[in-house]
Amino acid sequence: MTTTPSGRTAGPLGLRSATADDLPAIRAVINAAYARYVPRMDKLPAPMFRDYGPSVEAGTTWVTGSPVTAVLTLYPRDDHLYVENIAVDPSAQGRGLGRALMEFAEQEAARRRLNRMALVTHEAMTENQAIYARLGYIEIERRAEDGYRRIYMEKPLTD
Repeated sequence: MTTTPSGRTAGPLGLRSATADDLPAIRAVINAAYARYVPRMDKLPAPMFRDYGPSVEAGTTWVTGSPVTAVLTLYPRDDHLYVENIAVDPSAQGRGLGRALMEFAEQEAARRRLNRMALVTHEAMTENQAIYARLGYIEIERRAEDGYRRIYMEKPLTD
């Protein structure tokens, strides 16, 4: 990774910490990425409701592209790194960008000396479940929460 003139860290494919100026683009990418799931679900996907201002301010959200084509939000926990959201604009899907973002997340976990990754997806997001399985994530639990049928997945990280 390199440091940009603004002091932000730049990573794979120009990945950088999001700023307040990115908030409209973050919302647009998330809405576009999750729109395909709306007809399959009982209500809008949770990331479409979320206020990303606090996570941008806290430095836990990254973006890539100009204009922004992908968003990644990570939260360190005591023993794992939680992938709160990953969204790639449909115009940029199928090019390995999502995989690069997940690789960055694992590098970030290693940098923080965390030994596993965790994420949650929805039962209706079958394509994402398959992607996560190919990346080494395993399902650990299913439960209904806040009106969503969620699947909890984890991936152990080795040294």
